Amino acid sequence: MDLSYWELKNWFTDVDYTIVGSGIVGLHAALRLRERFPKSKILVLEKGMLPQGASTKNAGFACFGSLSEIIDDLKSHSEEEVIHLVQKRWQGLQLLRKRLGDDAIDFKPYGGYELFLKEDESSYNQCVGKLPFINEILRPLFRADVFAKEVDRFGFGGIQEYLVFNPFEAQIDTGNMMQALLKEAVSKNILILNQQTVTSYFDKGNKVEVALGDFSFSTQKILFATNGFANTLTNDAVKPARAQVLITEPIRNLDIKGTFHLDRGYYYFRNIGDRILLGGGRNLDIETENTTEFGQTEIVQKKLEQLLKEVILPNQDFQIAHRWSGIMGIGNSKNPIVSRLSDNVYCGVRLGGMGVAIGSLIGTELADLV
Repeated sequence: MDLSYWELKNWFTDVDYTIVGSGIVGLHAALRLRERFPKSKILVLEKGMLPQGASTKNAGFACFGSLSEIIDDLKSHSEEEVIHLVQKRWQGLQLLRKRLGDDAIDFKPYGGYELFLKEDESSYNQCVGKLPFINEILRPLFRADVFAKEVDRFGFGGIQEYLVFNPFEAQIDTGNMMQALLKEAVSKNILILNQQTVTSYFDKGNKVEVALGDFSFSTQKILFATNGFANTLTNDAVKPARAQVLITEPIRNLDIKGTFHLDRGYYYFRNIGDRILLGGGRNLDIETENTTEFGQTEIVQKKLEQLLKEVILPNQDFQIAHRWSGIMGIGNSKNPIVSRLSDNVYCGVRLGGMGVAIGSLIGTELADLV
């Protein structure tokens, strides 16, 4: 870097807090630090042109877990842990809405639905059977039943008679949300630099030396909010998980409104106006999809197109307008990692594919560790 005196003075001198990652977690951490330390110098470094992982690439679901996903989580987590996870996701969504406002994020409370394919009869029967129990354990949190059976009124193909409806789910506009967060951060005098990759860091006890390629600077504290890219930070407790997504061209007379789940959350779709956004399928080839590389694969894209054709839009013509991917952070546990790695180094990662819901809370908790 060939930096001027002014650039060094304004951006890289007397830095109190450096946050790596300008997604939902990173910006909430920065905003919380600003509340706690009004006069501090806060610098956010982002390796992408835009937030690189999933913050601007997700499907815009304001959700906290479908019925089959919650039942599946109970196989590997205690009942208490699962309730706590749902609670944190729900709190995170309220925090996001409160900070930015429903208009700014285009919050649409259409409710969420889960559908079950004809061949998924055992999963369907299990979910319908356990529905009263899940409602019972979640009732203290929502003060109402979360899940209810509803007859399919959308004309889906090849599915079981009943959908499971959740009135607490909503849609948001992911792009609007991130723009609103970035504006909020800039208005609070938080410095954000894009296309800056932290190549190494060294905690010297009284400060941290941070290297950006062949240039380095000092900061009092460094906070990592790099989620899907955090495996080296956490000794492989976080694995990257690529999510592939597509969106259709506008569809005439589209009568689908809401957020929809299929197969324990491995597939998800929604309307965006009169288009359908559909994502998922990493369970078809977990090993290939545990990657930090962006891109699409034939096996996943074919399955997504098949679901569109046979299940979601069985009697309608459609065309794919665009495809993309995002990188999530997952692990053996769905509990996020918010921890202090050394005297002046912290991380808030492993959002388990629930970044929209839990990201604001994890960012706040990360800043509160300092």
